[in-house]
Amino acid sequence: MYEMQFDGNMPRCRDTSKFLLKVKKLGRKDILKMKISTVKGTNDYLPREAALRDYLMDEILRTYQSCGFQRIMTPVIEDIENLDKSEGGENLNLIFKVLKRGDKLEKALEAKDEKELCDMGLRYDLTLPLSRYYANNRDKLLSPFKCIQIDRVYRAERPQKGRLREFYQCDIDIIGTTSLTAEVELITTTAQALKNIGVGDFKVKINNRKLLKAILLKAGFQAEELDSVCISIDKLDKVGLDGVKEELGAKEFQAESIEKLSGILATKPFTLEEAEKLCPEEESVKEIRFILDSVKALNSEFNIEYDITLIRGQGYYTGTVFEVESTKFRGAIAGGGRYDNLIGKFLNESVPAVGFSIGFERIFGILTDVGFQIPDRKKQIAVLYEEKDFLGAMEYANGLRKTYNAAMYVKPKKTGKFIDRLQEQGCDGFYIYGQSEEIQFL
Repeated sequence: MYEMQFDGNMPRCRDTSKFLLKVKKLGRKDILKMKISTVKGTNDYLPREAALRDYLMDEILRTYQSCGFQRIMTPVIEDIENLDKSEGGENLNLIFKVLKRGDKLEKALEAKDEKELCDMGLRYDLTLPLSRYYANNRDKLLSPFKCIQIDRVYRAERPQKGRLREFYQCDIDIIGTTSLTAEVELITTTAQALKNIGVGDFKVKINNRKLLKAILLKAGFQAEELDSVCISIDKLDKVGLDGVKEELGAKEFQAESIEKLSGILATKPFTLEEAEKLCPEEESVKEIRFILDSVKALNSEFNIEYDITLIRGQGYYTGTVFEVESTKFRGAIAGGGRYDNLIGKFLNESVPAVGFSIGFERIFGILTDVGFQIPDRKKQIAVLYEEKDFLGAMEYANGLRKTYNAAMYVKPKKTGKFIDRLQEQGCDGFYIYGQSEEIQFL
């Protein structure tokens, strides 16, 4: 990297000879030209797109707040040691790490110790930052604490459709209670938020990590093998039952255990009653039944069902896990679960917690593709004027703003093309000051 300064029109840098050689080869314009595209895995958003994103976030936030949740904010950067110890599953391989600075970096480079190069990282979700936040501030918070987080997170994904490196999550969490009413409240609140933003066709799936592990033990797997088995089961939708069996075989698990598990997974649907027959002593069956019955009693607008194959990738989940699946558009649009041990890593004591996260980018993509229109949106009016008429046009625009959003523009020579561009940007009408008798709606 060259450190450049400008003296008049002449660029200078620390290594002038190398810089001038490069200028001669490439031309001064080329070497100073900056990239206009976004970094891969990130997006720019046009005004119409930004308006939809604002609407969705505002409506989600309003719904959460109406149900008694309170918003908090945390830094985007976390201590790398905290991130590494957070049991985030495969997300731990996707952390954007931040290099040390100055002398500390030079010493780490001299030591040739890769692990010592970084001391911070960008958060990959909002759960780890919330856990640290609660541990740091719990003496100032209610218990149980019901909180909202709507913010950016970062993952070093391989960029592709549906896989961004920078994206938003919309979380609600309840910390400080083991009561299953917390799960019920999170599910119904999240469902209400989804309905309020126009995503009405969905079903909720729930499972319990404790029940799943009990079933796997009954199938003959060893306790130390369970996390690896769960990782394979989590791929069932993508690779099918044969693919799961093949992966478990490649991991050299006992063939008899694989066959028993395959028989269970092949049962469609594998009901909660069947799970209870396999594990009659398992308390988590009653926990799932309580959640199912409570949510069904509170609503009739969406289905909720037990799903043995629901895993959720994060390793910090300890009990209930849940997911919202769109029945109109393929894939999950929200998910979460109970993580009773994560906050305890900061406090050396058990603190129960459970959370639910809406897949904001997934929903934004769905609604954009179907041409979703923001309901009750204030109409956008453009006031065009000649320079000499600015004050009068401004007074007219101020009058419009009681009813409309009004933007002012100097009337261009090619008015027709400009109005076409206004319409492309979501403008609803225009008024030419001093010429129009009334607003012309597009």
